[in-house]
Amino acid sequence: MFNVTCTPGQNASAAYMQITSEIPALVIYTDPVNMAVQLPPFPGGDQVLVRFCRELAREAAKLADALEASQAGPRHRLADGEGL
Repeated sequence: MFNVTCTPGQNASAAYMQITSEIPALVIYTDPVNMAVQLPPFPGGDQVLVRFCRELAREAAKLADALEASQAGPRHRLADGEGL
């Protein structure tokens, strides 16, 4: 088992890259630590990585939406001084 908890630094990013022509990877730069998620080395590993990447993208989008929604404030709130 391997558990990691981290917070992204100011320069955090993620990138798709080809380690070799046969080894694709998702590289996550958390600033300053890097992590690469590579193709599993067993039959059907490509489909396992496909499923993982799609789930990661879907759940990351949900988190981003929730964070943006929590910062937006009430949808119909008037800014100070508006409508007076």
